[in-house]
Amino acid sequence: MLSQAAKPYIDASVPVLREHGLAITTTFYRNLFDAHPELKNLFNMGNQAQGTQQQSLAAAVFAYAANIDKADALAPVVSRIVHKHASLGIKAEHYPIVGHHLLGAIKETLGDAATAPLLAAWAEAYSLLADALIAEEKNLYSDAGVIAGELRQLQITQIRQESVDVRSFVLSAIDSKPLPTFHPGQYISVSVNFPDDSRQIRQYSLSDAPDKPYLRISVKREVEKDKSPSGQVSNWLHDNVKVNDKIQVSSPFGDFRPNIAADAPLVLVSAGVGITPMISTLNQLALTRPEHQVIFAHAARSRSHHSHTTDLEEAIDRMPNLKVITFYESPHPSDKLGENTTKGEMQLLNLISGPLKTSNVYLCGPLGFMKKQWKHLVEAGVPSDQLYREVFGPDLLDNLLN
Repeated sequence: MLSQAAKPYIDASVPVLREHGLAITTTFYRNLFDAHPELKNLFNMGNQAQGTQQQSLAAAVFAYAANIDKADALAPVVSRIVHKHASLGIKAEHYPIVGHHLLGAIKETLGDAATAPLLAAWAEAYSLLADALIAEEKNLYSDAGVIAGELRQLQITQIRQESVDVRSFVLSAIDSKPLPTFHPGQYISVSVNFPDDSRQIRQYSLSDAPDKPYLRISVKREVEKDKSPSGQVSNWLHDNVKVNDKIQVSSPFGDFRPNIAADAPLVLVSAGVGITPMISTLNQLALTRPEHQVIFAHAARSRSHHSHTTDLEEAIDRMPNLKVITFYESPHPSDKLGENTTKGEMQLLNLISGPLKTSNVYLCGPLGFMKKQWKHLVEAGVPSDQLYREVFGPDLLDNLLN
C-alpha cells in the first residue's frame, strides 16, 4: 500500500500527467533505447514509430496515478499488462531498468517541478506496481510451465488464405511434447529474427478451438497506410513462410476469455481481423455446446475481406441457435446481400429487443469500432459489466481516463 507521505504527491501528479504524460513517455522510450538498444527486441517498433506505444504508456501511467487506491479499477489493466509481458518474456530484472528511466524522464520533462519528494513518491509507487507485476508474471510462467522468454519451435503444416489479406497458419509439434492448452480468446507470440540481427515479437490470437492436435493463428497483412507503417512481422509471415517451415512461438497467454460455460446467451461482435478470437470461441462452442444461443456479428469491408467464412459455415451447420449477422462497409456488386448481410457500418441496436440485454457481449476489432459499439450498447441498456473487449495493440484505456 502506498504510504500516506507519498499519496498527496501522486494525487497531485494526476493533472500534470494529463498534460505532460506523452512527453514523459516519449522521453522515457528515447532514453531507454539509447541506454539499452537490446530492449528494442522486446518492443513493437512499429508501434514506437507510430507513437501508439508512447500514448498507451502515458495512459497507463495516468490511470495508475488516478486510480492508485482503487484496486478494482486497476485490476483489469494489470491483468492485461502481465499477460502481454509474459508473452514477451519480460523478466524481473527488466523492472529496475524501466523504473530508472521512467523517473529520469519525469525529472527531465518536469524540470524544477520534479522535486525530491515527488520523485521519491513515484519511486515508491513504481516499486509497488513492479512488485505486483513481477509476482503475477511469475505465477503465469509457473502455470504455463515455462521460464520467462522461453519459446518453442513448431512446424507449419498448413496455410490457408482466409481473405484477400488474412492467411491462417496451422502449427504442429515436431517432438513428442504435447501442445499447450489454451482458452478461446488467448494468443501466442511469434518471434522473428531478421537479417540485420534485430528481432521482433508479435501476438496473434489463436483462431481455432483448443484441444486439437495443432494450433492455428490467422495473420492480416498490414500495409503502410497514413501514419501506420507496414507490418514487419505480418508481412514477413505472408511473404516468407511456407508449409514445413518452422517458427518460434510462446506459450498461450491473454486474459480475454469469453465465458462459454455461462447460461446467458453469447454475443460475439468483431470487425476485420478481430474475428480471430471470436472464431476460436465459436468453434469451441460448436464442439462442446452446439445448442447454445449465440449471435455472431461481424463487420468487414466486403466479402473478399471477410475471413473465416468456412468456419462460419461449418458452425451454422452444427449450431441450430446460432445467428450470424454480417455488415459490409463497401460491398462489391457481386457480394450477396440479404436479411442477415447488409451494407454499411455495423448497427446492433435493432438486436436490442432480442437477448442483448441479458447476454454476455464480447467485442474485438479496431479501437474506434469497439468504442462506438460499446457506447451504443450501453446507451441501449446493456449493462457495462456484461461487456468485454479485446484490444489488438496498445490500449489507450479510455474507460479509465474520464
